Amino acid sequence: MSILGSTPVIFDLDGTLVDSEPNYYEASRRTLAEHGVTDYSWPDHERHVGISTRETVVSWTERYGLDAPVEAVLADKNRHYLELARAGTHVYPEMRKFVELLAADAVPMAVASGSSREAIEVILKGTGLDARLRTVVSADEVGRGKPAPDVFLEAARRLGAAPADCVVVEDAAPGAAAAHAAGMRCVAIPYVTAQADDPAFATAGLLVRGGQEEFKAGEAYDWLVASR
Repeated sequence: MSILGSTPVIFDLDGTLVDSEPNYYEASRRTLAEHGVTDYSWPDHERHVGISTRETVVSWTERYGLDAPVEAVLADKNRHYLELARAGTHVYPEMRKFVELLAADAVPMAVASGSSREAIEVILKGTGLDARLRTVVSADEVGRGKPAPDVFLEAARRLGAAPADCVVVEDAAPGAAAAHAAGMRCVAIPYVTAQADDPAFATAGLLVRGGQEEFKAGEAYDWLVASR
């Protein structure tokens, strides 16, 4: 019998389950270089952590004055990213343990991400996480990306769960804000630990201020049990 009962867990993907941000940065750098922007830096990339790929590209067109249509730039970025993702994506070991703990307790799980559905599926299949995480929602499938709650609400709908019963696992402030707007509890594990004091993270039920280096699967599981 499940200890957690009807406590569905909805995972963000990038920076939460997997360390895909280096691949996204490199894909962004290559894409922008093709469009004449050659000074894109990691701090520039950090501004977009937690925001959907489409919204990131829209912000680029405004910031850098790109001439190409958003759809063309988006296609270029997705092409570069998928090449890198297929070559290898690192799963956080404690996060894999967390998924396995939840699976062993028959906890309903989903992935809700700002990435394209193709990118999500490539990563889940390549890392073997698809065996446990079969319900997937991309921000491309809903009206608004994070910090709007749409992607999490759609994940709850597909799981057949009430939003108030769900727990979101997130690494970025826009995702934590989206979870709060959806009426869901949140386990926040900041990818950029310097942003741990962001007001959005203050809404999290569990904040692991040191990020993935401090995250422990057993501690997160115990928190879920105690807070159900």
